Amino acid sequence: MRNPDPTASDEAVREYILSQVNKDQLRFLTCGSVDDGKSTLIGRLLYDTKLIFEDQLAALERDSTRHGTVGDDIDLALLVDGLEAEREQGITIDVAYRFFATDRRKFIVADTPGHEQYTRNMATGASTADLAVLLVDARNGLMTQTRRHVFIASLLGIHHVVLAINKIDLVGYSQERFNQIEAEFRAFAQGFDFETLVAIPMSARYGDNVTAAGENMPWYEGPTLLEHLETVEVGRDDDARPFRFPVQWVNRPNLDFRGFSGTIAGGRVNVGDEVVVAASGRTSTVKSILSQVGEAQSAGSGEAVTLVLNDEIDASRGDVIAAASARPDVADQFAAHLIWMSEDALLPGRSYLLKIGTRTVTASVTEIKHKINVNTFERAAAKTLELNEIAFANLALTVPVAFDPYEANSTTGSFILIDRLTNATVGAGMVWFALRRATNIHWQALEVDQAARAQSLGQTPAALWFTGLSGSGKSTVASLLEKKLHVRGRHTYTLDGDNVRHGLNRDLGFTDADRVENIRRVGEVARLFVDAGLLTLISFISPFRSERAMARELFPEGGFIEVFVDTPIEECRRRDPKGLYRKADAGELRNFTGVDSPYEAPENPEIHIRTVGRDPEEIVDEIIAYLEAQNLI
Repeated sequence: MRNPDPTASDEAVREYILSQVNKDQLRFLTCGSVDDGKSTLIGRLLYDTKLIFEDQLAALERDSTRHGTVGDDIDLALLVDGLEAEREQGITIDVAYRFFATDRRKFIVADTPGHEQYTRNMATGASTADLAVLLVDARNGLMTQTRRHVFIASLLGIHHVVLAINKIDLVGYSQERFNQIEAEFRAFAQGFDFETLVAIPMSARYGDNVTAAGENMPWYEGPTLLEHLETVEVGRDDDARPFRFPVQWVNRPNLDFRGFSGTIAGGRVNVGDEVVVAASGRTSTVKSILSQVGEAQSAGSGEAVTLVLNDEIDASRGDVIAAASARPDVADQFAAHLIWMSEDALLPGRSYLLKIGTRTVTASVTEIKHKINVNTFERAAAKTLELNEIAFANLALTVPVAFDPYEANSTTGSFILIDRLTNATVGAGMVWFALRRATNIHWQALEVDQAARAQSLGQTPAALWFTGLSGSGKSTVASLLEKKLHVRGRHTYTLDGDNVRHGLNRDLGFTDADRVENIRRVGEVARLFVDAGLLTLISFISPFRSERAMARELFPEGGFIEVFVDTPIEECRRRDPKGLYRKADAGELRNFTGVDSPYEAPENPEIHIRTVGRDPEEIVDEIIAYLEAQNLI
C-alpha cells in the first residue's frame, strides 16, 4: 500500500487555512421582546452547523434537566444563556457573542436581552452589527420592545433586517398569521432606511426554516435563515472610506525611531500618501508602514499598524491621522443622538468624561433638543434623560476633537460618556454634525491680569467653597469669616446661595438639573471674582460631588478650597432657621436636600468643620489658621 504524499497533504491544509482566512464575515445580532426565542435560535444555528463539541452537548443535556424550559427536549437556549442568573430566570440579561462558520461565510452573532431595562445592552450589541435578526413570537405579534429595537438598530446604522416570525408551530404553521405580522411590520418599517427586509416563518425549537426548510410550511418559498445570512450583501466596504487612524500610542523605543501605533478606523493608507494630523493641520507623508508581520506597502481598515512619517510632526495619543485630501471635522461642539445607560439621570451642564476613539476629554450636554419616544417615535421636550431613554442633544467639549458623522464612520463618529467619580459608562452617542461657534467671537487679550490685580491688592486670591446641608451654618461661618478678613484689610466678596437666586439664578428651581446649572453659573462668577484678585467666599449647599469637582477645575492649583460644614441632618432639623425642614417633612416643599433630594458629602475637603458643640468664632479661627498656613493671608 502506497503512503500518501505528505507534500500534497500539507498543500491541502494550507489551501484550507487560506480559504478560512479569506472567507467573508458577517456580524449580526438577534433582538426582540422577552421570550421570543433569541437564544434558542442561536443554539439551533450552532447545533445544526455541527459546532457543539461532545462535552458541550453532554453539559447541555445535564443543564437542560436542571434549567430547561422545553420538557424532556434539549434546551438549546442554554448554549447562549451562560450567566447563572439568566439560567435561573430563563431570560438573557447580557450580550452573549458566539462564532460559527459555514463553507460560505464566517459569522459573529450577538444575542441581546429583551427586557426593557437591558435596552442599553441591546444597543451595545447593535453597535458593531451589519444585520439584525428581529424575532417576533407568532402568537403575540409586534410588541413595544420589538419597535424599540427596530428604532435603535436603525439609529445605529443597521440597514439589513430579517423579521424572524418564530414559534410558528404554536399557531399551527399558519400562513395567514405569518402574512398578517409581515404586513404590519412592513408598514411600520417604511419610515426606516433599511436596504433589505426579509420575513421568514420559523420554529427555532424544531429547526423549521433555520438551516433547513422542513415539511411543515410548504406554502413558504423563501430562503431559510442560514441561506439568507450566507448570501446577503451588506455592502460594507470600510476600505473605500477616507483614511482615519486614531493614534493609540507614540512608539519610540530609541532615539532613532518614532512611529505612531493604532488600528485603522477606515480607509486605506499607502507608503507615500500625504496625511494630516487633524487637530493641528500639520501634514506629512507616510515613510513606512509596520505591521505585525513586518513592513508593508499598504494597510486597510481594521489592521493594527505603526506609521512612520517623513516629518517630525507633533502627534500624541488621541490625535487622528487622516487623509490630507479628506479631513474629518474638528470642533469642540457637536449635535448627537444619545442613549442614556445609567440609573442616575443625565443632567445638562454636568461635567462628564467623553471618550471618542482614543481621545478622552471633559464634556457636558449643553442642551437636550428633544427626547424620542421609542414607542411612538414622537419628539418631546426634556430637561433630563432617564435610563434607556434616547435624545438628540448638543454637547460641548473642553477642547476640539476630530470626528466624522456616525453614518460616515461609526468608529470616529461614536463616543461614550463616563461618570467622573465612579468611572462607569453612563451614555453612548452617535455624532450627527458639528456645531460651530460664531466666528466673530474671540478671547480678548487684557493688559492687566489676575497676578497684577492681586499684587495691587496685596493678597493671594482664592475661592473658599462652603458646602453643607441647609441649616448647617455655612452662611453664618462665611459671613463671620468675611468680617474678620475685612478687619485685617483683605479684599473679599461673598456669593450666597439665597442671594444669588434673587438675581442671576432667579429662573432656576430645585430639580437636580436646575441645581447643576445653578452651580455651573456660580462657579463661572466665582472665577471672575478670583480673577479680579479677591478672596471669594461661596456659600452654597452644592449637593453633588460632580458639580463641586467641575467648579474646582475652573481654578488653578491651590486656588480652590473646599470647606465642608459638617452638621448632622438631625441637628439641622433641630435648628431649622427658615422652617424649611418642617415644610419638607410635611410634603409642602419638594426636592429639598437631605429629605427627598440627595446630598453627597465631600470625601477629601481641604477644611472639614464639625459644628456640633462649637462656637462660630472658634470655627472661623480654625479656617483663618488654615489660610495663614497656606500663605493666603
